[in-house]
Amino acid sequence: MEVFFESERLATKLQSQKKMRKEFGPENAKWIVKRLDNLHFASNLEDMRLLPGRIHELTGDLKGVLAIDLKNGYRLLLEPAEDPPPCKDDGGLDWQAVRSIIITRVEDYHD
Repeated sequence: MEVFFESERLATKLQSQKKMRKEFGPENAKWIVKRLDNLHFASNLEDMRLLPGRIHELTGDLKGVLAIDLKNGYRLLLEPAEDPPPCKDDGGLDWQAVRSIIITRVEDYHD
């Protein structure tokens, strides 16, 4: 799958172990790298459901955003890069048709 970043600043941060450890802690830095590798090697978003860990669609103010669990409440947030996102007949996201994503942020949105 193609993986893009919402900003150059975010890309720089998530491609540096030192910066990730400083901002998110060593455990989350390790999981961010794993999740990014998973995304790069997946052929579509549906493949991510077959891997350990949880990926899920968010609701409310974050509708249209997906989250991948990291550690200690942190999530890797992403959106389909396709505009408009591919949808099924029932209006839900077609996970198999999503072949590129945009990483938007890493945060604990429960705070």
